[in-house]
Amino acid sequence: MSKTIKVNTFAPAANAHGENGPEYVGNLRRGELRGIIKINKDECVGCDTCRKVCPVGAISGGLGVVHSIREDACVACGQCLVACPFNAIEQMSFIDQVMQKLDDPKTLVVAHPAPAVRVAIAEEFGAKPGTLATEQIVNAMEKAGFVTYDINQTADQTIIEEGIEFIKKIQYWVLGKRGPEFEKASHHPFPHFTSCCPAWVKNVETYHADLIPHLSTAKSPMQMGGSIAKTWAAEFVWKKDPRDIFVVGVMPCTAKIFEAARPEFNNAWKHLVETGRIPADTPSFQDIDAVITSRDIAEIFRRKGINPLDMPKTRERSTMEIYTGAGTIFGASGGVMEAALRTAYFVLSGEELKDPDVKVVRGYQDAVVEATIPVPIKELGGKVFEVRVCVVNGALQGLETVLRRIKEDKNRYHFIEVMNCPGGCVNGGGQPVRTDGAAWLNPTLPIPVQL
Repeated sequence: MSKTIKVNTFAPAANAHGENGPEYVGNLRRGELRGIIKINKDECVGCDTCRKVCPVGAISGGLGVVHSIREDACVACGQCLVACPFNAIEQMSFIDQVMQKLDDPKTLVVAHPAPAVRVAIAEEFGAKPGTLATEQIVNAMEKAGFVTYDINQTADQTIIEEGIEFIKKIQYWVLGKRGPEFEKASHHPFPHFTSCCPAWVKNVETYHADLIPHLSTAKSPMQMGGSIAKTWAAEFVWKKDPRDIFVVGVMPCTAKIFEAARPEFNNAWKHLVETGRIPADTPSFQDIDAVITSRDIAEIFRRKGINPLDMPKTRERSTMEIYTGAGTIFGASGGVMEAALRTAYFVLSGEELKDPDVKVVRGYQDAVVEATIPVPIKELGGKVFEVRVCVVNGALQGLETVLRRIKEDKNRYHFIEVMNCPGGCVNGGGQPVRTDGAAWLNPTLPIPVQL
């Protein structure tokens, strides 16, 4: 069995958010993190692997030449990092900051783990890749000092938000419904794109601005959770001053580090000030205070002498750990699409899908997955409306193909899921890196790293 590689990390530098700079530096706004992924020029041998796997062409260099990343072009997906056969690419990390908060008795540190982490964390401790450690990782996090708020719960909320938004589009653009409740849909035509993946959203903003009106306006599950944690949960579950709550996203994804720092994601602070729950002069704070990767949480466990595989495999779930199976499948390519389609089918038809497993949108081996879902519309007496959907399995693999198709035929698809990383979040840039190759799902590199 292959081992995992310890990826080198670095703390955010002073002015990492561009606090003292101009409003924009290239495509980076003031307040946005930059330099999340870096190439160590002393370690780079110019193998050119990273440049070939970058989905947006943000890496400069050639064979035998030391490479570099253009910060304002990078979408922080980390695919270059997991692909590098020489461990020459490093990741910004907030491990030290999180450790300090865990040692602060005044602060409630909330771990907000994503579903893909649970199938990867065990690998960092010697287990077979893909070993499920759902309850064990939560028990380990609580032993480390965290309170757990499972992101699967907010993934369920994303399904509702994204599903209803898609339904409103069908009602407006297909069924011809009008009225104030459809005003938003009128400004967002088909095709409808998912918005859960921050690397994909950044890709749209930077390279495909014409698609912005097509993006779902729903926040990602992580960002929904940050807002809820510091408002409703702070008041009714933890009974804690929101200013003393520190929410940590535990992600398979390095782009989530970027997403959490986006200046607009301080909604909890805005709400709390507007409603008088905190003083008006309270300095702004983010909904998600820090993001750590699967590799980072493994390092925290090691520092605290905790092996999740030694933890109990059962636990009594708290209020913030209750969720459905729909949220669980978000970690795999096609999961968001499948879960949203279940909701859309039920609302439009008035009945549940006979088979809730929408297997036709699955398949990480294919760059692009297309499917047609017949939905009997109850408002049309059961007349069938064919929902045409598409799943892009990795921005590098199938995105350009799909974008070309919709430019040729804007009516080809109604709903498109894009996940930057092949296979979805399970193969994200924050997942364990193996010595036998790049990808968690399908290692391909022939050059093993010698540890």
